[in-house]
Amino acid sequence: MTNNKENSASPEPMDGDSAAGGNGAGDDSERASYRLSEITLDAASIARTNANIQHEREVAIYDLIDDNYFKVEKRDEGAPIPGPYHLNIAIAESRLVLNVSSETSDKTHSFMLSLSPMRRIIKDYFMICDSYYEAIKSAPASRIEAIDMGRRGLHDDGSKILMERLEGKIKLDFKTARRLFTLICALHWKG
Repeated sequence: MTNNKENSASPEPMDGDSAAGGNGAGDDSERASYRLSEITLDAASIARTNANIQHEREVAIYDLIDDNYFKVEKRDEGAPIPGPYHLNIAIAESRLVLNVSSETSDKTHSFMLSLSPMRRIIKDYFMICDSYYEAIKSAPASRIEAIDMGRRGLHDDGSKILMERLEGKIKLDFKTARRLFTLICALHWKG
């Protein structure tokens, strides 16, 4: 599945960029170079899902391509790996696999992370998302808002863990981490 800004409609984002902003991810010229320009999801990693999860994927991909800061900190023969980047996301043997290539190079850099530190948050996140989707059908606004606050809190926690796990490998701003966490959840969820 490949999405890019040009061929996506802009669905309403659910990842709800919270008040937590970026992390000093560089000036405009750096952001222009260090960004994702294409995102693909490994077809074998995509679980059968419902329309809500598919919507989450589409929104996260669209939003990531539209506005992100993604800098590969790994060095290649002493020089930084130039951006913009293409990202392929996969799940293999209970590990997150981020395959990153530069638009200017055929070389792919792979980063593998254990999903164990995020498993509980991912499980809790999807339990609360299910509650949220049920609540929006008939619950009062106060209940929906309370569930949504909990969902956003878990989403923030998962995003922070992702940023910590990628430290020294890939530098992200908080918005990028939130949207990437959405994609990881959407790939990981087997519901």
